[in-house]
Amino acid sequence: MSIQHRSLVLNQNYEPLNVCSVKRAFLLVFSGKAEVLEIGEEPIYGVGNAEYDTPSVIRLQYFVRRPTPQRRLSRREVFARDAHTCQYCGRHSNLTLDHVIPRHKGGPHTWDNLTTACQKCNHQKGGRTPQEAKMPLITKPRRPSVNPAELFIMYLDNYNEWEPFLTGWVKKANQEMKYAS
Repeated sequence: MSIQHRSLVLNQNYEPLNVCSVKRAFLLVFSGKAEVLEIGEEPIYGVGNAEYDTPSVIRLQYFVRRPTPQRRLSRREVFARDAHTCQYCGRHSNLTLDHVIPRHKGGPHTWDNLTTACQKCNHQKGGRTPQEAKMPLITKPRRPSVNPAELFIMYLDNYNEWEPFLTGWVKKANQEMKYAS
């Protein structure tokens, strides 16, 4: 078994909490703090040729309260939120960040004031608001919602057995977003 293998940790209510090392997951199961829901392909070998199942998905025996995770405000995350598309003209190349209300006019550096713009549109807009520049936005910028499962979707290429534990949470979040709009 490779040290690089990871395990998905679920809360008592099956909500995805985090990803940890197989060693940590094994210790949680061995100490009775978690139960194994899915087993990995390769076994763990112990002393005296003892062979143990590799925990791939574990569920904690107790409920853990934690704050709702928040996405970090970064260039990469803003581009991802806007689907790598200029929010003024729809282009997909030479992208930059644009403050909808320019900083020198008191515009904050927040999710609601940052958008993706191509260099041409950003230069054309200059230090003006979209209304002043007569350049309407395709979509209004907003803070993206965060579902705990979305944070772990990237692991599905390597851990197919995690899919049933993640996709249900993603679907639930999408439904909640529909009702909130």
